[in-house]
Amino acid sequence: MTGDSFAHLTLAFGLLGNVVSFMVFLSPLPTFYKVYKKKSTEGFQSVPYVVGLFSAMLWIYYALLKANAMLLITINSVGCVIQTFYICFFLFYAPKKARVESLKLIMLMIVVGFGLIVVLTQFLANGTTRVAIVGWICLVFALCVFVAPLGVLRQVIKTKSVEYMPILLSAALTLNAITWFFYGLLLRDFNIAIPNVLGITFGVLQMILYFVYKNKKPVSDEKVSELEVKSVETAEPKISGKKDQEIIDVAKLSALISAIPVVTKINENTNDVDHDHLVVEPHVPNHTIEVAA
Repeated sequence: MTGDSFAHLTLAFGLLGNVVSFMVFLSPLPTFYKVYKKKSTEGFQSVPYVVGLFSAMLWIYYALLKANAMLLITINSVGCVIQTFYICFFLFYAPKKARVESLKLIMLMIVVGFGLIVVLTQFLANGTTRVAIVGWICLVFALCVFVAPLGVLRQVIKTKSVEYMPILLSAALTLNAITWFFYGLLLRDFNIAIPNVLGITFGVLQMILYFVYKNKKPVSDEKVSELEVKSVETAEPKISGKKDQEIIDVAKLSALISAIPVVTKINENTNDVDHDHLVVEPHVPNHTIEVAA
C-alpha cells in the first residue's frame, strides 16, 4: 500500500472519528432538557462534564505539541465548547451545595491539574521528551477512563438486567473506539491506539452481555416482589436501587469522559431510571463517560 493510500485512510478514519465523537458529545442533551424543565439539577452531577473538559484540554495540548494531529484538535476543541456549556448550564440550575462542590472540582482538575501538567512539561522537558511525557499522561488517563465500564458489566451480571446499558450507546461507543484505534494505528501514534483497544474490548463485551441478558428477568424485580409480600421493609428496595444506580453512575464515568479517541457518556441521574439518547438515534442513559484521543 502506498504512502498516499495510508494518508487517505488516516484522514478517513479521523473524519469518521470526529463525526461519531461529535454525536456522542451531544448525547447528554436530553439530560439537560430535563434539568431545564424542572429548573433543578436534582440528583445529576457535574463530574462527567468536568472530567470530559479536562480530557479534551489534555488531548488538545498533546496534539499541539505533536505534528500532524489536526483532527484531534478539531474534535477536542468542539468537545471543550460543549463540555463548558454543560458545566455552565449545570452551575446555573444547581443548588448551592452542588455548585460549590462543582467549582472545587473545576479548580482542582482544570486549574491546578491541567495547569501543573502544562507548566511542568514546559519547564522540565523539551522537544520529543515533552511530547512523550504528555502522550503517556494522555494514555494513562484514557486507560483509567476505560476501566470504568467494568462496574457496569459487573452490575449487569449481578442484576441480570441491561436497563442501564442501552445497546445503541454501546454500539456507538464501540464504533467510536474502532475508528480512533485505526486512526492512531495508521498515524503510528500508540498513545491514541492503545487505549481504544480497551474501549473496543469493553464495547464488545457490553453488546454480548446485552444479548445474553436482554430477556432475563432482573434479580432486583424478584427481590422487590418478595419485599412487597412481607410489607415490613418497604423502604429497602428504594435504598438498594439508589445504591445500585450510584455504582452505575460512577462506573459510567467512562462516558462522557470524552477526550477524543475515546468518548463515553454517563447518566448521572441518581434518582430517575430512564435513558438519555444518542443524537444519532434518540437513546441514552451516565457517564462515559467519552475519553478521546
